[in-house]
Amino acid sequence: MKQDYTKAQLTWLMILRLFIGWHFMYEGMVKIMNPKWTSLPYLLDSKGPAASFFIKMTQDDGLMTMVNFVNEWALLLIGLGLTLGCLYRLASVGGMILLAMYTLSHPSFVGASYMMPFEGSYLWIDKNMVELAALGLMCVFPTSRIIGFDRMLGRAFPLLLKLKFI
Repeated sequence: MKQDYTKAQLTWLMILRLFIGWHFMYEGMVKIMNPKWTSLPYLLDSKGPAASFFIKMTQDDGLMTMVNFVNEWALLLIGLGLTLGCLYRLASVGGMILLAMYTLSHPSFVGASYMMPFEGSYLWIDKNMVELAALGLMCVFPTSRIIGFDRMLGRAFPLLLKLKFI
């Protein structure tokens, strides 16, 4: 499938991809490098429609260990996938799922107050939802097939193209 983007379109899609990838990658690295980091306070502070689900997870130490591990490494791997253009669509969908979980836990409802205040005043749409929408955009504009490792992966493993991982 040939994609005809203008130079400006491709440049801005690449910048968006790199910025989102960097954000995910950095968040993952910070958490991995801090042995004391835990998502426990964040989950206990849940106020969204799935708050009881997130709060209940905090009651099981083994589950919390797994939640922390998955969150840290998912952030890092999604960031790497986006930044390098490697399994790009899979990374985009993974990022959307992660951001949806964050939104379900901490939605920007009017009147909701959290331990860690939001960076500004939001009415339903916060930075997580904006980034989620941008990742949706990334899914339908697969720039990694033009500039990224997916270009080589698609040639070496055509099945990846058929499965729409790239």
